[in-house]
Amino acid sequence: MEKIVDVLIVGAGISGIGIAAHLSKNSPQRQFEIIERRESIGGTWDLFRYPGIRSDSDMSTFGFNFKPWRSANVLAAGPAIKGYLNEVVDEFNLKEKIHFNHRVLSANYDTAKKKWIVEIEDASQKKQTWVANFVVGCTGYYNYDQGYQPDYPGKNDFKGQFINPQFWPEKLDYSGKKVVIIGSGATAITLVPAMAKGGAGHVTMLQRSPTYIASIPSIDFVYDKMRKLLPEDVAYKLTRARNIGVQRGIYALSQKQPQLVRKLLLKSIEMQLKGKVDMKHFTPSYNPWDQRLCVVPDGDLFKILRSGKASVETDQIEKITETGIQLKSGKHLEADIIVSATGLEIQILGGIKGTIDGQHLDTSKTMLYQGVMVSDVPNMAMIIGYINASWTLKVDVAADYICRLLNYMDKNGYDEVIPEGDQTELMDDTVMGSLTSGYIARAANVMPKQGKHAPWKVTNNYLADRKALKNARFDDGVLKFHKVDASVERKSKPKLVS
Repeated sequence: MEKIVDVLIVGAGISGIGIAAHLSKNSPQRQFEIIERRESIGGTWDLFRYPGIRSDSDMSTFGFNFKPWRSANVLAAGPAIKGYLNEVVDEFNLKEKIHFNHRVLSANYDTAKKKWIVEIEDASQKKQTWVANFVVGCTGYYNYDQGYQPDYPGKNDFKGQFINPQFWPEKLDYSGKKVVIIGSGATAITLVPAMAKGGAGHVTMLQRSPTYIASIPSIDFVYDKMRKLLPEDVAYKLTRARNIGVQRGIYALSQKQPQLVRKLLLKSIEMQLKGKVDMKHFTPSYNPWDQRLCVVPDGDLFKILRSGKASVETDQIEKITETGIQLKSGKHLEADIIVSATGLEIQILGGIKGTIDGQHLDTSKTMLYQGVMVSDVPNMAMIIGYINASWTLKVDVAADYICRLLNYMDKNGYDEVIPEGDQTELMDDTVMGSLTSGYIARAANVMPKQGKHAPWKVTNNYLADRKALKNARFDDGVLKFHKVDASVERKSKPKLVS
C-alpha cells in the first residue's frame, strides 16, 4: 500500500516550515506533507541545546518576510527562535501536516511514472512507501547524527568529560570546573561567555587560528522606537530592508577593500580588549569573509576575557592527556571538561540515498539551477541558505520561486520539470562559494558545484536573487517540461492510504 503526496517536504526546520507556509499562501491547490525525523520541529534550533545557543544573524532578516519578529533583540536565543517557528506552524495550521519520527531511507525517481518513490521508516520503525509528485529537500547541509570530530591523540586517556556541542548533556554541571573549548567559530564564541557567566571555574578557548569577530548591539533601539510609532509590519519591513543593505554592504566592501575592513574590525576588537588580551589571538591570517564573519552581542566575549574568567590560547594540540590538553608549544591546559566545537560534518539531503530509475544520484557532480533546483534531477528543489546573510532570506525567495513554478506547471498541465544541465558550466568550487572554512573544504565530495554563468552560478547575493527569481521565466530553454503518458499513469496509479 502506498501513500500519495503531491509535494513532499523533507525536514521541519526553518526551511521546511518556511516552504510550507509559502505553499499555503501562494499555491493552495497543492497538497503537501512534511517528513521530520526528529520528534519536534526546529531542526538546528531543536538539536543544539548548548549554553547560550543563539542566532548569528539579526532577527529582522532571520525571521520570515511574511511574519515580523516581534522583539527588539538583534540576536535571539535558540528557544525563542523555536517559539517563533511554532507560531508559524500554528498560524498556518501546519501541525497536522508534519509526520514526526519519520525518516526517509531512499528516494527513487521513476521517469515513466514521473513520480518519486520514497521509502520511509515511521515512528514504529515500520517501512512505508510514499509516492510524491514533487520533493523539496529542507534538511540543511550538515549531519544531525554526528559533528566533525578530529582524531585527537590520547582522547581516550582523558579522565574528565569530553563533549560535542551537537549532543550537549542535559543538566551538565560545570560549576567551578575548568573548561577548555576547542574551536573559534560561532559555537565556541557563544559558549565561552555563557559558561563563564554560568559558573564555570575558568573557560579557555583553544583555537588553531583566529577568527574575525564583530560586536553588535543586542537591542535594536531604532526598531524598538519605530514599532511604537508605526504599524508593526511597516517597522519590520523598514528594519529588514536596512539590515539587508548593511549585510550586503559589509560583504561587498570586504570583497573590494579587504584591508580596510580588516583594519576596522581589528581596531574595534583592540578597543574592546583594552590591552587585557594579546591581539594575536584575534588577528587572522586571511581576509574578512574568506571565512564566515562571527558576531557577538554587546561584545560579551571580550568583556568576559577582560574579566579574567575566560582566556584564549592560539596553539595546536599535541595530544589529550588524563588531565587536559598538551599543546605543541609545550604548554599544558588543565581541564575537567573539554568541549570540541570543531564544526559540522557536511551532508546533503539528510543522507538520503537518491536515485533516478535506480541509478545513483551523485550530488557532487551536479549544479544548482537558480540556486534552487538540482541539474538533471526531475521534480526536486533543495534549499541551501546564504553563507553571507541570514539563511531565511534564501528560504523566502526560493519558496516564492518554487510556488510560481508549481503554479506554472499546473496552468500548463505539466507533470515534470527538469533543469537540463550543461557540463561545460561545471566548476570545481562548490555552491558555498569562496569560503575557505574547514567544513566547506570537507564538503567538496557531496556539495553541488558552482556554475560559470547564470542560471548555474550561485551568487550568494540576496538582492540579486530576489530580482532574478521574481522575474525568472520558465520558458528559458533550460527547464524542460513534460506530461505523463496517460497509459502509464492508468497502469501504475497506486491506492491512496491516509
